[in-house]
Amino acid sequence: MFTRQLVFVVFGFFVMYLISFVDWRVFRDNPLFILVFYLGSVLLLLGLFEFGEEARGVYRWYSVGPVFIDPAEITKLVLIILFAKYFSTRHAEMYRVSHILLSVFYVLIPALLIFRQPDLGSALIIVIMWFGMLLLSGIKLKHFALLCLAGVLIISSGWMFFMEDYQRDRVLSFVEPDLDPRGIGWGQNQARIAVGNGGLLGEGLGSGSQTQYGFLPESHTDYIFAAIAEEMGFLGVLVLLSLFLVLLWRCIVIVLSSKTNFPRLLVSGFAIIIFVQVFINVGMNLGIMPIVGTPLPLVSYGGSSLLFVFAGLGLVHSIRFDKNK
Repeated sequence: MFTRQLVFVVFGFFVMYLISFVDWRVFRDNPLFILVFYLGSVLLLLGLFEFGEEARGVYRWYSVGPVFIDPAEITKLVLIILFAKYFSTRHAEMYRVSHILLSVFYVLIPALLIFRQPDLGSALIIVIMWFGMLLLSGIKLKHFALLCLAGVLIISSGWMFFMEDYQRDRVLSFVEPDLDPRGIGWGQNQARIAVGNGGLLGEGLGSGSQTQYGFLPESHTDYIFAAIAEEMGFLGVLVLLSLFLVLLWRCIVIVLSSKTNFPRLLVSGFAIIIFVQVFINVGMNLGIMPIVGTPLPLVSYGGSSLLFVFAGLGLVHSIRFDKNK
């Protein structure tokens, strides 16, 4: 895993470096270009059900030799660009319900396809990203309230008709941790134990009892925060979260220095996705959020997620270095 991830890191830096030289106006000034990418991402999501690699009943990846490609990560970046263009163009007309409904259509298609893989975490993240960018674009308060009501109704109907049994079990185990401690609640209980084991300085890199003896499942992906907390302690976690806060602050600085809506919304959308993922992953590991299978950006094992973040950072760099943005 280390060797494969190191290859992805090096390649990711190379991708970020190349994209940072791309003029971000290419996306702003070519709506047809964005639409082609959007349709391409939808087709990739559809194709998973026929050509995707199946693992434990989930269709989330295309297998290309030794590499697995998750089109949901590509879709996140495409949607950030699409909504930056859509909302910046209609910024003065976001009081119109028709504009809001069309944006719902754009986000609903990929969200439903991702949800049916099933991948509740990624579907939830892109919906939150859309909602955050919609708020920043200047939506009316009454429209905001109606969307919140619609969201409650959709979640309620999703619980009854669309969620898989194991997804319901995960939510129930979050509400009642002792419901099935050796089954569906095992991972989250072991994550809390691992975090508690870490103390101030941790048990030492490679010496965590929960992590190294296999009690903590998926310690390289979903529960990597708990693994870090156990082996590097509170101080290690503090350094990690401080680095994420520095990244957030840099994104905020770029947003505030942008003179037009498109770069402002694009960087905001990227920041929303990154920090929603951080919040959900850390929350899962601490037991304050249900398990939805969300990786920790730039930390969890996985090439698709890593390349998405590096590509997004490349776009942010492109905007950052443009003095006329």
